[in-house]
Amino acid sequence: MRILGILCLLLTLSGCSSLLFYPEPGQLFTPEKAKLDYREVNLTTADGLRLNAWWLPAKKGVEVKGTVLHLHGNGGNLPMHLGGSWWLPEEGYQVLLIDYRGYGLSEGEPSLPAIYQDIDAAFKWLDQAPEVKGKPLILLGQSLGGSMAVHYLVQHPERQKQLKAFVLDGVPASYRSIGRFALSNSWLTWAFQVPLSWLVPDGDSAINSMAQLNDVPKLIYHSIDDPIVPLSNGIRLYQAAPPPRVLQLTRGGHVQTFADPVWRKVMLRYLDDPQHFNGLRRLGEIPNYPAPPNSEDEPSESPQ
Repeated sequence: MRILGILCLLLTLSGCSSLLFYPEPGQLFTPEKAKLDYREVNLTTADGLRLNAWWLPAKKGVEVKGTVLHLHGNGGNLPMHLGGSWWLPEEGYQVLLIDYRGYGLSEGEPSLPAIYQDIDAAFKWLDQAPEVKGKPLILLGQSLGGSMAVHYLVQHPERQKQLKAFVLDGVPASYRSIGRFALSNSWLTWAFQVPLSWLVPDGDSAINSMAQLNDVPKLIYHSIDDPIVPLSNGIRLYQAAPPPRVLQLTRGGHVQTFADPVWRKVMLRYLDDPQHFNGLRRLGEIPNYPAPPNSEDEPSESPQ
């Protein structure tokens, strides 16, 4: 999320949910520039809007392990978020990356609750795509995309049952708390952080729904360095989430997780078996679970 954008939201004295979104029109480049195979996909929402999306197939010659639906954060458009999933096709995961209404080449204007129809349109496209049938489905939600995904999954519990795993990256627990945090970082607004933050709509915040995600394993990434969505958000979501769930602390800026190959490897190891994975404290030293019998090197307790 953009601190400047949140400040603008608050200082306009408006609770309008559309001000949570900062879309960029157009499309600066396509995955072809990154030497990735892709095709343009058009999704149609229940209210008749056409959305733009990219389909990234698994690399030729690599066994298809599953499909990842990638829901990006609240700024920019598809090219600016390719960094979250460009690496997955080489590892055998095909990707659907969508632009919400009003983003990039997608029609309409973003707002809550209308934008949940965009997520629904993506799921319905995947329901019909022949490449997806019989393959595990994974949901990757980064920043605001993760918050919206939490709320959507609780409103559509049948979708939880379809997922092999739900990966959250830098997700705000509460829109209101992020607004308060942004206000606290400026001497101009510090004194007004409490009253102004109450103008931020908070009913759809992830913390209000996380406890109801009973039917899907969850991997929660959060950077201890995140300057936009503080680490406390990831901890709150982890504490609220029913098991199985893993909190994987990282380093670096907001949703820059997959720029580091270590955290990419964590996600791949996790997707091998989300029901049992308990974190990669000693990546490279020990194999993944289950622990070898009578191993003195294996930690006796989960890092949670």
